[in-house]
Amino acid sequence: MEFGFFRGLPENLFLLDIAGQLAFLVDIVVRFFVAFRDTQSYTTVDSHKRIALRYLKSRFVVDFLGCLPLDAIYRVSILFFSFLFKLLGKEPVRYLLWIRLSRALRVTEFFEKLEKDIRINYLFTRIVKLLVVELYCTHAAACIFYYLATTMPASQEGYTWIGSLTMGDYSYSHFRDIDLWKRYFTSLYFAIVTMATVGSGDIHAVNVREMLFVMAYVSFDMILGAYLLGNMTALIVKGSKTEKFRDRMAELISYMNRNKLGRQISNEIKHHVRSQHETSYTEAAFLQDIPVSIRAKV
Repeated sequence: MEFGFFRGLPENLFLLDIAGQLAFLVDIVVRFFVAFRDTQSYTTVDSHKRIALRYLKSRFVVDFLGCLPLDAIYRVSILFFSFLFKLLGKEPVRYLLWIRLSRALRVTEFFEKLEKDIRINYLFTRIVKLLVVELYCTHAAACIFYYLATTMPASQEGYTWIGSLTMGDYSYSHFRDIDLWKRYFTSLYFAIVTMATVGSGDIHAVNVREMLFVMAYVSFDMILGAYLLGNMTALIVKGSKTEKFRDRMAELISYMNRNKLGRQISNEIKHHVRSQHETSYTEAAFLQDIPVSIRAKV
C-alpha cells in the first residue's frame, strides 16, 4: 500500500511504519539465537556460530534491507537527487519497497507450523490460510492498479482507469484529492471483479499499461484459482500428508496419556514422529527403490 498510494507517508502513518520496522529489526536479532534443524542429519543445531552463519548466508541481507526507513530515504533523496529523478523519469528508491514482500515467507512458515499443531483445528487453519492468500493477492493487485494510474501526469488523469471512472453522479476526476480509503476500496473492487471475471463494464482498463497488467493479472488468477480449488477439494476429500501426520500424532498423544508415560519419553516419541514426517523419504524407502544389484553393494 505504501508503494502504490504514497509519495512519502503522512506523519501519522510514518510513525506507525517506523514502529513496524523496529519490530522486524527485533525479529532479525532474535533470528541469530533461534536453533534450526539440519537438513542433512535432521538434528537440532544450537551452536550460535552455525546459527549466525546460516542466517547471514540466507535471508539476512533481504530482511535488513526491508527494515531500512525507506520512506525517510525517499524524502531525503527527493531533496538532494531531484535532478536525477527528472533525468530517469522515475523514483528508483520507492521500488526498494518491493523487498518487503519477502516477509510473506514468514507468514507461510507461520501457517505451516499451525497446520502441524494438533491443538488447532486443521480445517479452520487451512481455510484461513487460503483466505489470506486470496486477500493478499487482491490487495497487491489493487495497489498496482492505483500505482499505474499515478504514473500518468495530472493533465492526463482522464486516460487512467480511475480518472475516467464515473459511478452514478460521482466522478473520480482529480482522483488524487479523493479520500485515501475511498481510492483504496475502489482499487480493491477493481482487483476483485477482475479476478472473478464478473466485471459489469463500470470499471475497466483505459491505457495500454493498464491493459497489459490486466492480461497478466487474469492469467495469474487462473493459476491462483486452480490452487484454491485444489486445496478446497483436498480439504473435503482429506488424506493429505500433513493431515495424516496430525491424526497419527493425536493417536500417539492419546495413547501416551492413557498409559501415563513420562514427559521426557513422550517428548522423545513426538520428536521421532515429527522427524519421520519431515523425512518421509527414509533410508528403507531409498533402498527399496534402487535395483537389487546396487542395493547389495550399498
